[in-house]
Amino acid sequence: MSQAVKSTVKPSRHSRQSRGDIIFETVVVILLAILALIIIYPLYFVVIASFSEAKAVVGGEVIFLPRSVTLENYIECFKNGDLMLGYKNAFILLFIGTAVYLFLTILCAYPLSRRDLWGRNGIMVFCTIPMFFGGGLIPTYLTVTKTLNLHNWAAVILVGGVSTYNMIIMRTFFQTSIPFELQEAAEIDGSTPLGTLLRIILPLSIPVICVIGLYYGVGIWNSYFSALIYVSDKNLWPLQLFLRQILVNADLSAVDGGDVADMARRAMRAEIIKYAICVLASIPMLVIYPFIQRYFVKGVMIGSVKG
Repeated sequence: MSQAVKSTVKPSRHSRQSRGDIIFETVVVILLAILALIIIYPLYFVVIASFSEAKAVVGGEVIFLPRSVTLENYIECFKNGDLMLGYKNAFILLFIGTAVYLFLTILCAYPLSRRDLWGRNGIMVFCTIPMFFGGGLIPTYLTVTKTLNLHNWAAVILVGGVSTYNMIIMRTFFQTSIPFELQEAAEIDGSTPLGTLLRIILPLSIPVICVIGLYYGVGIWNSYFSALIYVSDKNLWPLQLFLRQILVNADLSAVDGGDVADMARRAMRAEIIKYAICVLASIPMLVIYPFIQRYFVKGVMIGSVKG
């Protein structure tokens, strides 16, 4: 009886490891902890600095905890009309751009996933060429603004509207995760290719759509270069352009003059407000990510291993 009980008891994890394995795992854990601290601390510092007074931050008093906690930095941001305008424009670009990018990506990925599309391999080769070769900034700018006559948000949204990499991920998902026989059965029942896409493919592809949508959304939210080139109207600037202007100019407004003490105070104040702006600019993506995180592994890895 006692021998039977002993045979059912599994040995502990460490009992199967040699001394060298334990030392190796300990070293790996320590190195990963140090690396995580190096990555996380700057982000943590930005947050605690945004809640501290300028004098405490500039004086080096803020290290692990905020000093002289205040919300004045955030109040100053919300009182600034340019930043609120940039927030509104950034959200509009985020929703419109993500919707347009997903629409175009699905329209490209679905036909290329069908085995009955003639010449799909050649089309795929043609689509992957821009991943390795580009025409350059100046030819692209001239093509967009002169040939296509696109300006402001139209240029920002439509230029580079389809990522070949994301399209390949979505096409692979359609090919490996949704049986083609299911599509054939739907067409035998009288469904058109568009009806099959809307009624069968898209409802079964929620994971990959969420993941690709998040990829596009993060890219749009963090991008400022396209807006810097194509958006000439300041009223249409997204938040990222205003943030860039503040970081470059080191102030929320131009320093028009005044005594040296006042200019120094304003410069120090603006230096701290940067931290609050960075936090505010990061909040939307931090809020969206947890709701889509559960789709990541399923949306990206499904279909990568066949068995």
